[in-house]
Formats: sequence, C-alpha cells, structure tokens
Amino acid sequence: MFVDSHCHLDYPGLAEDEAGVVARARAAGVTVMQTIGTKLSTFERVLAIAERHEGVWCSVGVHPHEAGREGLDDPEALLRWAQHPKVIGIGESGLDYFYDHSPRDRQAASFRTHIRAARESRLPLIVHTRDADEDTAALLEAEMAAGAFRGVLHCFSSSRELARHAVALGLHLGIGGMLTFKRSDELRAIVAELPLERLLLETDSPYLAPVPKRGRTNEPAYIPFVAQTLAELRDTDTATIARVTSENFFRLFAKAASAHVAAA
Repeated sequence: MFVDSHCHLDYPGLAEDEAGVVARARAAGVTVMQTIGTKLSTFERVLAIAERHEGVWCSVGVHPHEAGREGLDDPEALLRWAQHPKVIGIGESGLDYFYDHSPRDRQAASFRTHIRAARESRLPLIVHTRDADEDTAALLEAEMAAGAFRGVLHCFSSSRELARHAVALGLHLGIGGMLTFKRSDELRAIVAELPLERLLLETDSPYLAPVPKRGRTNEPAYIPFVAQTLAELRDTDTATIARVTSENFFRLFAKAASAHVAAA
C-alpha cells in the first residue's frame, strides 16, 4: 500500500476526472490520499471529495498565496472544521517568498494562526515554504517553544539546514516528484541523509509529475515512481519504502489511522 500524503483533487486537471483519478491511484496501489485545503472559501468542495471516497481524507487551511485575501487571525473556523471525521490535518499554510502573492506579514500572521489551530486540535500542521528558509525555521522554532505541535514540511525542496532543523523539531518532510528530476542531485543528497521514519510520500498533484511522467498532469497514481527513486537512494526496495512511509503517515495523521483500522 502507498499513501499520497498531499494532493489537490479539486484542482483543474484532476477534478474533471475525479472518479478516474481515484480509480487509477487504487490500481497503482495508492489506496490512501489526503487532498489539501488551500482556501476556506472553497473548502466545502475539498471536503465533498473526501466524503465521496473511502481512503481519501482532507486538510483545512489557507495557502500563503491566499493570505492577503483569506488569511486568518483567529483559529475558530479551522477548529470547527477540524471536528469533521474526514479532516485530518491543518493547512497548507506557511511562507512563500518566491511569488510573494500575499504580503509577508499577512503570511506570517496566518501561519501562526494555523499553528495555534494545529496545537489546539491536535491535528498535524501542513507547512508550505518556498524561498523562506530562515523565516520558516525561526517561526517554527519560536512556536514550538510556545507549545508543541506535530507537522510536515510538504514537497520538501529546501536547504539541508532547514531539513535538519525540521527533524530536530520533530517534524516530518514530504517527498515528491522533484526527487526524480535530473537537476535534483542536491535534493537527493539531502534526502539520503534524513531519517526514513520522518519521510512521507506525496505528489502535490496536479503539479510536479515525476520522471518518467514529466510534462503530464501529475496524479496520485504516480506515487510509485517517487517511491522507486527513494528506494534507490536508501539502498532498499520499493515495498519497504511503501510500508515505512505509510506507517509514518498513519503515525503522524493518527485520526486517519483510527478510521483506516475501523474500515479494515
């Protein structure tokens, strides 16, 4: 069994063929998926997808790109949605200085609100960070000192220093299609050093399709290609990667684990 810990089943490219995307994932052995909330204004659409499919869960949150329009200063809405049985994570939220679609102070304020929601709901935080390593590390460290929370830096492609910092804080890292890219030698070197028990597999689909599917719309069915590359890096087999990363997912997203065991 594989888990896609981070995908966007409501996004164009996947939403038009929702049933087909889920069916192809299952045929590829990807039996568990988490589709990610990026705006509260569209969250009910995300939740409805999770409700339609066994083995599909979702998170609730506001992406840093949306922090200027929908950024949160109060965790109440997140905490309310967090009570739903299909909601297993908070986010994605974080800092994105590459695009700067939202003012940086609003990104940081909303990020802190998501951390508060993760802490209070005891659901894992899903962190987006791009070109913001120092500020992300400092904010996470300060917030962790104020009160512990769990989480994952999704679609990790940042520095070795941020990876080590995240691990030291007890966080996980989501590994996706970029691991397979020809230009990703540095990322592969970083991932090869990380504790396997802190890694999750993800697609971030419909983006970042892995080799050999580059140029296509990414989808959860492509998780095995990421697993194969990770297995080669760790000198192990794909079955081991599938087992360990799935165990990691259910250990972190414990709410999904309870429902998965009950369904089985």
